[in-house]
Parts: sequence; C-alpha cells; structure tokens
Amino acid sequence: MAMDDLLNEHEQSERVRTWLQKNAAGLIGGVVLGLGLVGGWQWWQKQQLAGRVEASQQYDKAIKAIAANPADAAKQVAALKDQGPYAALAGLQLAKAQVEANQRDAAISTLRNIKNHDAGLAEVINQRLARLLIDAGKPSDAIKLLDNADSAGMLEVRGDALHALGQRDAARDVYGKALSKIDMGSPQRRLLELKLTDVGGLPAKPANKT
Repeated sequence: MAMDDLLNEHEQSERVRTWLQKNAAGLIGGVVLGLGLVGGWQWWQKQQLAGRVEASQQYDKAIKAIAANPADAAKQVAALKDQGPYAALAGLQLAKAQVEANQRDAAISTLRNIKNHDAGLAEVINQRLARLLIDAGKPSDAIKLLDNADSAGMLEVRGDALHALGQRDAARDVYGKALSKIDMGSPQRRLLELKLTDVGGLPAKPANKT
C-alpha cells in the first residue's frame, strides 16, 4: 500500500472521529428521541386499549341497568357521554326502553341529548327522534331534523311529517322519492305505497319482464 494511501486513510479516520466527537450529543439525542417515540407510541396504544375496555364495561353496565329499570339507568347512560359510539348506542337503547314504557317525552329528551359524530348512527337517531316528534304533535320540529334526508327511511319519515302538517302535495313528492330508492321486493315498499296512495299518489307499476 502506498504511503499516500495510508495517509489518506489516516486522515479519513481522523475526520470521522472528529465528526463523531462534535456530533455525539446529537446522535445520542436522536437515538433517545427515537426510543422515546417508540415507548410513547406503545404507551398510547395501551391507554387506548384500556380506555376501550373500560368503555365496553361501562356500556354493559348501562345496558343491564336499562333492562332492569329505564328510569334509574339514565344516569349511567349519561356517564358514557365521552365514550364515543358507546354513548350513542346506550342512548338509543334507553330511548327504546322508554318508548316501550310509554315514556315518550323522556325518550325524546334522551335522543336529543345524544352526542354523536358517526353519520350512520346520526341517521338512526334523527329518524327515531323525528318519529317521536310527529307522534307528539310536533311535525315541524321533525322536518327540521330531516332537511337533508336522502335515504328511503329518512324520506319516508319526512313524508310522514309533511302529511301530518297537511301538506299532501309535498308529502306525495317525498314518498315518491323514497319509493324510487327501494327495491320492488322490499317489505318496506308496500307500506310506502299505501302512504303514497293516501296522499293522492299512484305507485309506479313494476316493469314488464320480457
């Protein structure tokens, strides 16, 4: 090996050592930070799992309380308000039990107080609440919940609210839209056809098969 090559290797070694000395703190800090991030992520996952387990347990207790006595279960359901979907599901179960116990106004209050951010659950909540409001003689309040109705179920309830207000033409239009979203063989279709006929509409006939 030539002397020049030895000197070059020595110089390179020195440069590497010098660089390491200058940047050691940063390197160590980066490693520590990386380990800290990994540890923090694992801790966060454990906390999330623990939270889900606790929420599930509280939900089970609330459901059992609802089955035992809906009036006494309201507090347990309210305690689930920060537990995401569990709170909404428990609220729906409580409202159902209240309706079955002829506590319509309590069920309306329960549904109004459900805090939910899931679009699917929101539709179920609003649909049930709207039906109760119509039954309570408040169809105008029901319509406000159904301004953006698009599914067959929501459109049907909106039609019911319009019919309750005496707006037969508007109800006929909405029932027609609802029918257009339902298969011919659906059990729900027959009831909708009856409602459409009741407001002066004519259900569409199934297409002839060739």
